[in-house]
Amino acid sequence: MPSRRTTIFRLLPAAAIFAAAVPLAVAAEPPEIAPLTGQLLIAAPTIGDPRFAHTVILMVRHDRQGAFGIVINRPVGESPIASLLEGAGEDVSGISGNLRIFSGGPVQQELGFVVHSTEYRLDETLDVDGRVAMTANRQVLRDIGHNRGPVKSLFALGYAGWGPGQIEGELARRDWFTTPAEPRLIFDDDRANLWEDAMARRTRDL
Repeated sequence: MPSRRTTIFRLLPAAAIFAAAVPLAVAAEPPEIAPLTGQLLIAAPTIGDPRFAHTVILMVRHDRQGAFGIVINRPVGESPIASLLEGAGEDVSGISGNLRIFSGGPVQQELGFVVHSTEYRLDETLDVDGRVAMTANRQVLRDIGHNRGPVKSLFALGYAGWGPGQIEGELARRDWFTTPAEPRLIFDDDRANLWEDAMARRTRDL
C-alpha cells in the first residue's frame, strides 16, 4: 500500500491542475491532429520512454495549450478509503470499503484523481466525453465510502502531462495508438490484459 505521505488526496481547481500538467517545452511546428480528449492513448511496443511501456492513458484534456491524461492500467496497491481520508485530516466516521490505487502518471503523484461514470457529479466534476468523468475532490471519496458515490470509479495518484505540441510530435513519431475510451475498457477490463485489449481496438495505426 502506498505510504500516507503519497496518499493525501489534494484538491486543486481544474485550471490549476491543467496549468501544472503542461510543461514548457514546445515542439517545432507540430502537425495538426484531431483532439484526443475522450480517447485512450495506447503506448506502441516501440515507445522509447520506459515510464510509459505498455501503458493505456485516458486523455482527459487536449487542446493547443497541451494535454492531460490518467494512466489506467498501473495498479500499485489497495487502501481503506478511511485511511486515504484520515491521511488528509478528514473525519472518517461511517466510512467503509477499500480502493484499488493506480499510478496515474509520473507527474505530481501526491495529487489524487477519481475517474468515474457520469451519473455522479459535483460542481468540480469534469465531463470528459459524456460517458466518463473525472473529479479531483475528496468529497467523491467520502461519497464512495458512504455507498453513494459513482457506480464505476478508478482512483489514481499522479498524471501524465504534455506541453503544447508535444503529444502531436509523439504521435508523428508513432509512439502511440488511439482508440475511443469505452467505459468497459476503463472500468471493467482486466488490468493485466488492458493494453492488449485496447491495442486490438486501435483506430490510429502505425
